[in-house]
Parts: sequence; C-alpha cells; structure tokens
Amino acid sequence: MALQRLPRSILVEILLKLDPETLCSVACVSKALRFAVVDAISFLSTLHLPIAFFPDSRTLKTGILGRCRGMRSLTVNCLRLDDSSLVDFLGPNLLELNLLCCSSLSSKFLAEVGKLCPNLRVLVLELAAQDDYEEFNRNLAEMLTRCLLLDSISLKIRGAGNVEANSFSAVEAFLPKTTKTLKLKSLLHDDAICIINKLRDSGNSLINPCSRNFESPPLSTGLMLQCLSLTLDVISDELIMTIVDSLPFLVELHLEDMASPEQLVRRDLTNRGLHSLSTCHNLKSLSLMRGRYNHQVSFKKLNDMGMFLLSEGCKGLESVRFCGFSKVSDAGFASIFHSCNRLKKFEIRNALYLSDLAFDGFDAIGCFVTELRLFSCSLITCESVKHLAYSTRLEVLDLCGCKSISDSCLDSISTLCHLSSLILTATDVTDLGLSVLGQGRPPIVRLSLRSCKRVTDEGIYRLFHGGGTVSKTLSVLDIGHISGITDRAIQIIASVGVGITELCIRSCFHVTDSSVEALAMKKHFEGEGMSLRRLDLFNCIALSIDACRSFREPLFSGLQWLGIGNTRLSSDGNVGLVKFCSKRPWLALCLEGCEVGCHDGWQFHRSK
Repeated sequence: MALQRLPRSILVEILLKLDPETLCSVACVSKALRFAVVDAISFLSTLHLPIAFFPDSRTLKTGILGRCRGMRSLTVNCLRLDDSSLVDFLGPNLLELNLLCCSSLSSKFLAEVGKLCPNLRVLVLELAAQDDYEEFNRNLAEMLTRCLLLDSISLKIRGAGNVEANSFSAVEAFLPKTTKTLKLKSLLHDDAICIINKLRDSGNSLINPCSRNFESPPLSTGLMLQCLSLTLDVISDELIMTIVDSLPFLVELHLEDMASPEQLVRRDLTNRGLHSLSTCHNLKSLSLMRGRYNHQVSFKKLNDMGMFLLSEGCKGLESVRFCGFSKVSDAGFASIFHSCNRLKKFEIRNALYLSDLAFDGFDAIGCFVTELRLFSCSLITCESVKHLAYSTRLEVLDLCGCKSISDSCLDSISTLCHLSSLILTATDVTDLGLSVLGQGRPPIVRLSLRSCKRVTDEGIYRLFHGGGTVSKTLSVLDIGHISGITDRAIQIIASVGVGITELCIRSCFHVTDSSVEALAMKKHFEGEGMSLRRLDLFNCIALSIDACRSFREPLFSGLQWLGIGNTRLSSDGNVGLVKFCSKRPWLALCLEGCEVGCHDGWQFHRSK
C-alpha cells in the first residue's frame, strides 16, 4: 500500500487529520499502520473514541493510549475494561472524562478519580448496578470533595431491578458549587426532591466521607445549576414545582420515569405541574418521558390545557421531547409550534391523538426545525410529511412505527437537501418508494427500513442504482426483520454500497453464508469505499457454521462489533471464530441479542 511507504512523520501528519473512528479502522489494516496510529494519537490532547469501539486492556495500554499521559479530554467505551486498565491514564491534566458502558468498573474507581484528577471539569460515568450502595456513596463522596471544579456531572447506574433508596445520597451532600449540569440515573422520587431542596439551600449539612460527622460549608449550587436530567420512578407535580422553585435559571430539564399503575394512584404529573413550568422563561430544552415497564402507562392527567399554559410561558423552547402524552390532541401539540418560533428539535412518542391536523400550516411556521421524530403515532399519514417537506433545514426525520406512512410521501422526502437521517422503521414503504428515494438528492447517511414488510431485494437494488445521492452518502443501514431480504440484497450492498460502515440484517431468515462472504470481500481503503465496522447477524438462522470461514485474515479487517447471537456461529467450540477474535483485540463479539454496539444490554453482560 502506497500510504505505508510514506515517511513516518508525513504519515502521522496525515493521520492526525482523520476522525477517531476512522483512525481506529486504519489501525486494523496492518501492523505498520497500527504503529503509525499510535504515534499520531500520542500528539492528541483530546481523544473521543467511538462508542461502538471496545478496546480491551492490552489494546488500550500498549496500543491506543500507550504513550498518552497528557490527555486533557478522553472518551472510552469500557465494556471490556476494569479499574486497573484506566487508572494509569488519570492525572491532574485531565479536564474531561467520559467512561461509557462500565460493566466491570468498581465504585472504588470514583475515589481514584478524586485523588488523581483534582482539576476535572466534566465527568460522565455509566456504571452497572451496584451491590453495595453505601460503599458506592462513600467513594462518590470522596471524589466530589476532591474534584471541586466540576462543571458537569453525569452518573448513570443501569441494570438494577429496583432503584435503591438514597442511591445518590453523596450528591445531595457534596455536589461542588461550580456544577452547572447534573444528570442522574436512576433514583427515587423522594430522593430527587431531597437533592433539589438541598441545592436550593445555601447552608447544606455535609457528611465527611471518612466519618459520619456533619460540617456546614456554604453552597449555592442551586442558583447556578442550568441543566438537570433525572431518570426516576415517577414524575409528579410536587417534583416539577420543587425544581421550578429551586432552580430559577434552569435552561435544560430532562425527566424520565417508568411508573407503575400503583404509584400513579398517589402521585402523577397534571396540568398544574406543566403550568408551573411556564414560569421558567429561560428554558430552552424540555423533555418529559414516561416509559414502559411490563405495562402500558401514560400521563393520563395531562391534556391540551396544560400544553396551552406551557407554550404560552416557555416561548423560547428550542428542543421538546414528550412521551406518553396520551390525552393531548392536535391542538395541544400545535400550540408548541405556534408559540415556540425558535423550535429546532421536536419529538413525540406514543401520542394516540396526534394526527395530520397538528401539522397544518407547518410550512409557514416550521422553517427552523432541523430534527423531527414522531414515534408510534398511528394517526400520522403522508399528508403530514408533505407539510414537513417545507422545512428546508430538516436533517433528521424519524417516523418509526407510523404505520400509515407509505410510498406517496417519499417524493416530498426526496426534496430535503439537508436530510442526513431517515428512520422508516415499521412503516408501509415498498420497493416503489425506495426507487423514488434512490433517485432523490437528500444526502442520507443513516437509513432504517427495519420491519418494512413490503420491501424486497428489488427495493434495495433500486435504492442503490437509482442514480441519486443516497448510494454515495449512505453509511448506516438497517434492513432487519424483513422476510423479503435475501442474499441478492446483501450482495448489492457489498458491491455498490461503498460507504456502508454499519449494517443490520438481524432476523433476515433467508440470508445465507454467501452474504457473509460477499461482505467479507467488500473493498475498502483503496479508493473504493469504507470497510465494514459493525455487523449485526443476530437470529439469521440460515447461516451455517461454515460462514466462519469468511472471518479470517485479512477479511473484515476494520470490523469493531459483530453480533452473532442465536445463530450457528455462536455455538461453543467455534475454533475459527475464536482464532479470528484473538487476533483482533479491538473486536467486540456479542453473543446476546443486543442492538448494534451493545448500547441496550451492556449492563447485563460483557462482550466476548
């Protein structure tokens, strides 16, 4: 390869111009390029590794970060890392630390962060469920008392069956007064109110982490906090009113719950709570989400009146996300559009009464909207999309689960010249619609056709051979759960989809070994396209054990994540695949049913 024959200094200079994900893929090509990438990274003061890249301890210490001891900002997926893998990279120079998917990180690592990173400004930690919350809070308290310059704190504990009481009691007592952003997941309603009340008080009682003695230094964090994000058991009027009274300069508020029907008998969010939010005139981003946990629940005490009151008071909103507003009609949702003329992002999920009428006149008022997500809104049809097409700045359009969306609106979508992400999951789009999209001019990078039952191989052919922009720009494609997809479609993608780096074909029952072989031979790094980085083969039951022959050097050289759960490839004793993975320490092999990158299931297992 000509690139490898360049002098090391020139090669490093070229590599420094690449983004982190491309750097990781380049490092997979050969040993020479791997050493060059390590040299290039040693010059960086900021490194944000892609979320779907799972380095192990050896790769991190001897490869990627082996020479990086002066890093000021670092983001790492820690699915295969423990405390000892990371502690060497902590130091007073570190200002920002983002550690994601920490399935094996102990709470003691928090104390180490406090000891070694006194100048830390931004901390993001995603931790698995804790066995001992008393020890967790003791270590968290030690970190917070030492990292006195923290501006942003995000602590997420995932995978716990039940939220523990006082799971973040150290935050209540020790939050640095410099903090402007606080994100916590998961905690109980009463604990959340207690924490917010403490933020408001100027004289908090603080617990010494080494003893149980109380001290009383002054704090005024509540007045400074501008962004609050909480995931808790239930959202109520009491919680909203406490937030409004305690945090007068709030700019962003994100609340999510998974309430049980029993909890909603005692407390819930009503129009009164939304009305109190209308006094937050600085609010620019608002998210109120009610999720599902083994049952269907929604904000049944909210209706159009609450939306009218909210929209009148919060006219500066730029981002809105609502889920579970089952009693709100077109009039309530439309009031947001008409009152908030700076709106850029709008997301509605599971709205039973949201229909095309809400978007009537959107062409005149929605010109600033760049991101629109309508998830499982069954009354939305193609008429809405035709109105949305007048928003010339639209970059993201998500119509997942809107079953009345069909081919007739793809003409309008094909005129959106800035559209980079299009989600058509579980819609009624067919091969004819994909033909229209394939001839259009949107520079679509991410496309989901998952569960579009009427799409076949012919539609994939028309998408890539239509002569439009999408065949050149498409990087992420999801065609999972489609019975009409066979080897022909995958071979088209392998030969024509030069930019495809992420492909999901899970539960495509007619995909066989020849598809894997075609993807393995996909051209890359020779001016002909990008290498495949993430491949989801989960539940492709037609694959045989012989498909593992495609996973050998130098094939799939850039692969970083491979999902093979519920296939013959995941059987014990697959020597070929084990050997393949042993030579690629950067490759995460998922044997579960996780979505691409294990974002949804990391807290329950470790990728092999």
